Amino acid sequence: MKIATYNVNGVNGRLPVLLRWLAETAPDVVCLQELKAPQEKFPEEAIKDAGYGAIWQGQKSWNGVAILARNAQPKEIRRGLPGNADDEQSRYIEAVVNDIVIGCLYLPNGNPAPGPKFDYKLQWFEQFAKHAKQLLKEGLPVVLAGDYNVIPTEMDAYKPERWVEDALFRPESRAAFKKLVAQGWTDAIRKLYPNETIYTFWDYFRNAYGRNAGLRIDHFLLSPQLDKRLVAAGVDHHVRGWEKTSDHGPVWIEVRDE
Repeated sequence: MKIATYNVNGVNGRLPVLLRWLAETAPDVVCLQELKAPQEKFPEEAIKDAGYGAIWQGQKSWNGVAILARNAQPKEIRRGLPGNADDEQSRYIEAVVNDIVIGCLYLPNGNPAPGPKFDYKLQWFEQFAKHAKQLLKEGLPVVLAGDYNVIPTEMDAYKPERWVEDALFRPESRAAFKKLVAQGWTDAIRKLYPNETIYTFWDYFRNAYGRNAGLRIDHFLLSPQLDKRLVAAGVDHHVRGWEKTSDHGPVWIEVRDE
């Protein structure tokens, strides 16, 4: 079973890219972030015609998350984090597909830091970590996939010294990610590629993609029940080079069936 995560940076504006990638790679499950579309403007019919059932939580102009399942309909568990009912930003959706709990997230960017946006990032991270801990207690196969907006280590950034004051790389953000993983989650990419340079995001400026001047900020965290089933992982690096594409590349894992 192939599970992918992709920050599309506008689902309608990038729809041709998304559909081309789906046709080329046929992932079984896809977590999308940054839909940048209100609920009623999600391209449900085009996604359906591509062979995917979908659930989504839209938001006008910003944010937005979705889960797609090939030849199936994701069974929604929740939208939004528990204990975060007042949060108006669409950043988390959760479903069951093929007996695997799929949590799709778009963690706040947090810039400029310090400041209110960074405070919101850390508060959201804390709520997310509480929910993640509860999911582990349930003992199910779980994947938490998405754009975490965190550069975990210096290895995950081209010229990390340039990111020292950025919310994605500040000590508080990295500490929160490390604490989350320490609950018992496995960072799938780093498990299979512990020492390799792997990026998932390349800015639109300064020929970042051409120079491979990127960041690794899109992550898969696996519960122990799913970690033991992990067989492959990668980044569809070439998709970032397509015309009118997102500044993120699709990231994926493969897990064997039970």
